[in-house]
Amino acid sequence: LARKHSDRRTRRELERPLARYGCQPLREGSRHSLFFNPENERTSTIPRHKEVDDFLSRKICRDLKIPPPR
Repeated sequence: LARKHSDRRTRRELERPLARYGCQPLREGSRHSLFFNPENERTSTIPRHKEVDDFLSRKICRDLKIPPPR
């Protein structure tokens, strides 16, 4: 199966909903950023790529216990 561009979202498109739900960047590494949800004290890492696979973006939201981006 060929992958479509729509199966990916930019890192910025993923970070906007995280901020909307109160998630904060905890620290920045050279390859990943660590985000923290203070509401439930959950963390997740986000790769520092230009685009993030849709499956991974849903997994990050699941880790942080927030609704996945549309």
